[in-house]
Amino acid sequence: MKIYKAIMDRPLGYVHHGQAYPLNYGFIEGLIAGDGEEQDVYVLSKLPENQKPLTSFTGKLIAVIHRKDDVEDKWVLTSEGETFTKDEIAASVHFQEQYFDSEIELVD
Repeated sequence: MKIYKAIMDRPLGYVHHGQAYPLNYGFIEGLIAGDGEEQDVYVLSKLPENQKPLTSFTGKLIAVIHRKDDVEDKWVLTSEGETFTKDEIAASVHFQEQYFDSEIELVD
């Protein structure tokens, strides 16, 4: 299990290009992704304390979303003890990933 700390630059409710984010979204400081920018992450959690706009989040990596038509992948973090299926992840990130040809890889 790999644990990472993410900084939120688009917290839950943040509006970007007319789209309100239904979850917290951020990046891992200092970890560079395929686009030359810091690694982007979606934060998924069913815990009440994470169902609000966050400034940062420390959690385990549970999935990598491979964008076949983009130069970067997106990561999915959650709290220790929580699990999500591919279908749950796909439904949670659909608001953004619907615009890409994406494939979800679960990470142990």
